[in-house]
Amino acid sequence: MKKSSLLFATVVLGVGVVLYQKKKNKAVTNSPQAIDYVDLSKYLGQWYEIARLPNYFQNSKSYNTSANYVLNPDQTIAVTNRCIDKKGRHKIAKGTAFVQNKGNSQLKVSFLPKCLQWLPYTKGDYWILRLDEDYQTALIGDGQHKYLWLLARTPNIADETCQSFLDTAIEQGYDLSSLIMGEHRL
Repeated sequence: MKKSSLLFATVVLGVGVVLYQKKKNKAVTNSPQAIDYVDLSKYLGQWYEIARLPNYFQNSKSYNTSANYVLNPDQTIAVTNRCIDKKGRHKIAKGTAFVQNKGNSQLKVSFLPKCLQWLPYTKGDYWILRLDEDYQTALIGDGQHKYLWLLARTPNIADETCQSFLDTAIEQGYDLSSLIMGEHRL
């Protein structure tokens, strides 16, 4: 009886290890991955929000949301985000993005005044997860599946393009059950 108990325990332990490794490998596979390279000169300029995950700094009823990126002389990127809130007020947030990798695809962004941007934990991830070859559509996220934006050079994109980029988000482990589609009004 002791041998059968030992055999049973060994099998259960073995199955547990295999299941753990599968789960671990799946988690690694679904971890957000920034693309290898971004030509910043092509990426800079005006982008419109097509979709986003909810976040604490952006009202769920905001519309006409856009971002503009300009290269600063010190090679940081000036970020200007604009939207209209649910009460019709124009909101502007200005920040600075700092490139974090050689491929220019992982950035950190801070919206604090420049004199406070040195503080630790004051910058958020801005990872370019997917970008079409013409630099017209981009999927932006972070390393923890917390933030996600689908951006485009125009306020509207084809449904097929939108779905393709959202499929990429799902492949990278994002839960899109609370996705907010951007709205652009004239």
